[in-house]
Amino acid sequence: MDELYTQEELNKQNEIRSLAEKTLHLAADRIVVHMRFLDLAVAALKREARFGMGGACTDGSKLYYDPIWLLRRYEKEPAFVLRLYLHILFHCIFFHSYQYGRLDREDWDLAADLATEHAVLELELGQSALERDDRLREMFAWLRSEMSKTAPFTAEYIYRYLHNMPPSKERRQLLVELSHFDEHTSWNPKEELTIGEEQFKKIAERVKADLKSFSKNKTGGEALSESLAEATKQRYDYRDILSRFATMHENIGINEDEFDYVYYTYGLEKYHNMPLIEPLEYKEEKKVREFVIVIDTSASVKGALVQSFLKKTYGILMQTENFFSKVNIHILMSDREVQEDVKITCEADFQTFLKNGKLTGFGATDFRPAFSYVGEMIAKREFENLKGLIYFTDGYGIYPERMPEFDTIFAFLSHDEHRPKVPVWAIEVVLEEEELERT
Repeated sequence: MDELYTQEELNKQNEIRSLAEKTLHLAADRIVVHMRFLDLAVAALKREARFGMGGACTDGSKLYYDPIWLLRRYEKEPAFVLRLYLHILFHCIFFHSYQYGRLDREDWDLAADLATEHAVLELELGQSALERDDRLREMFAWLRSEMSKTAPFTAEYIYRYLHNMPPSKERRQLLVELSHFDEHTSWNPKEELTIGEEQFKKIAERVKADLKSFSKNKTGGEALSESLAEATKQRYDYRDILSRFATMHENIGINEDEFDYVYYTYGLEKYHNMPLIEPLEYKEEKKVREFVIVIDTSASVKGALVQSFLKKTYGILMQTENFFSKVNIHILMSDREVQEDVKITCEADFQTFLKNGKLTGFGATDFRPAFSYVGEMIAKREFENLKGLIYFTDGYGIYPERMPEFDTIFAFLSHDEHRPKVPVWAIEVVLEEEELERT
């Protein structure tokens, strides 16, 4: 491409590139000086000039920018470069670029920008202040009034609002104009964990820890903390988790993996319909067969969400590769004691329960009685090989002290730092409310 330019033009480009890089370098230095907790993030995000792109973007490993565009924005409003840098850094440590594929792109783009700008404004860094900030604050106040007052101001929660209760076209356009800084053209769904994401996962954990000491004697930082908590929380795929309850079961049929057709057909040809080997008449497959579902029927657990949880579990189990024609599933309803035990042996039983089953209990929560009850069932040989128990609850209860002889999952509706800690021998899974509503 350089052959298309004269030496004078190349020199001019190098001049522009050098000046633009200096403005970014200065912005990076100011970020590290005033917000030391972002030093690793700044160091991790390399910068690369790209003439003609007309903006800036990131793919999680580099900050790409058009030098001419950047200098024009700097000339118009010098604080813009620092603000742009912070905006892109926050996208990275909040993992915004890694959530495409399962979301509406337009709604997620806007939600990510709004959450990022809210976090930046809350830090009240004077050197990043822009003319648009007062209007942005007004829009955030309006958005907060529209969303749930208890919902954190993260991209995930803003997305839910935008997707389920979209604002007017005019107001949405204003939100886009005020919060837009970078292009999201390099945000694509990734099938595997990328180096950039792996790197920023570690950086986000470090930022979250360092932020506590940074904000100890300062106001602001709550929005940043909320977004970091959302970004770094452990996520599990409920569908994958159910594989923990797989047991080996013998199915009648030819074992394709262990059967050699070459010797079999050779024998038929050589010895007149007499095979040299016989096919194995069975094979083992991992299938979900026996497990227990415990429903916390304390007053804090809503019936509609319980129904959604059971339907989601049922939908996963009903996949042909996971379910047997006859099963041994027990659905327990328990608060401070086991109130009811519903046994499921086939699909018809499950359908009947979903249609006619009613919640019973609504007292205080104690997890121990359900575990004791299941232990007694095992002693009575109610199960051949129980592999696991799923406990759907809000988490406010008394946990058993001893580890049971089967795997245990506690399924919650939301993250809550105040509820009692789950025992180390159990798995914690958070099923977001909107995920159940999509069931």
